[in-house]
Amino acid sequence: MRKQLLAAAITASLVLAAPAQADEELNFDAYREMLADGNPAELYEMEGEELWRTARGPKNATLEQCDLGLGPGVVDGAAAQLPRYFEDTDKVQDLESRLVTCMETLQGIPAGEIVDGRFLQGERGKVAALVAYVVTHSKGKPIAVDVSHPKVKEMYDLGEKAFFYRTGVMDFSCASCHGEDGKRIRATHLPNITKGEGAAAGWGSWPAYRVSNSQFWTMQHRLWDCFRQQRTAEPVFGSDVTIALSVFMAGKGNGGEAVWPGVKR
Repeated sequence: MRKQLLAAAITASLVLAAPAQADEELNFDAYREMLADGNPAELYEMEGEELWRTARGPKNATLEQCDLGLGPGVVDGAAAQLPRYFEDTDKVQDLESRLVTCMETLQGIPAGEIVDGRFLQGERGKVAALVAYVVTHSKGKPIAVDVSHPKVKEMYDLGEKAFFYRTGVMDFSCASCHGEDGKRIRATHLPNITKGEGAAAGWGSWPAYRVSNSQFWTMQHRLWDCFRQQRTAEPVFGSDVTIALSVFMAGKGNGGEAVWPGVKR
C-alpha cells in the first residue's frame, strides 16, 4: 500500500508539472526528460530485490540460485542478453518466463498460478517486481542477444512473421504502428522497429513505469496490451508468440543501449 501511495504521489506531481499547452505545442523531449527524473520504477526494483532474497513458496527457498543465463544468482548484465536458449528447459525464454521457471523449480510456486493469473496481481505481480530488479542491473549496457543458436534463430523468424501478420477486426499488425518512421500517438513517439535504432528504443525501454495509470508494465504486459488494442486474441502469458516477438525486437536492436526500466507517459 505504501508503494502504491508513493507512486501515486510521484505521478500526481509529474502530471501537475507537465506543460499545459496542447499536444502539438508540447516540447516532447523535455517532457520525457522530466518524467524520467525520479522514476517510480525504483519502488518496484526495491520490492523485487527483497523478493529475490526472501525464502518463499512450498520449498521455502530464495531465488539467489536462479540462473538467468550467466550462472546461478548472476543478475549483472543478464537482462541485456535475454531472450536466450536454456538447456534445462530446452526452450528459448525471456526474462519473465525464466523467472517463472526459477520460481517453480527453486521455490515450488506452480507456474500455472502465474500463467493463469492477472497482470499486477498475485504471483504475476511479484514477477513484475523481480523484472524491475533484474533489468536495473543491465541499465546502460548494450543489448546483446545471441541469435546464432538454431532455436533462437527459429524464434526470431517466427517473431518477424508475427510482427507483420495482420489480424483482428481492424486488420492491424505490429507493423501498422511500428513499421514506419515519424509515427506518434499523442505525446508518444512510436519507434520504427524494422530498423535497428527503433528496435533498440522499443525493446530497451520496456519494462517501464506508466505515469498515466501509475503502473509498472513488463514487456509481456506491453505485448498483451498491443494485441488487445489490435482487437484480436490476447496471447497467453509467456507463450511462444510473445517470446518470438521479443527475440525479434531484441535481435533487431542488438548493440543499442538498454535504458531499463523506462518511464512512459
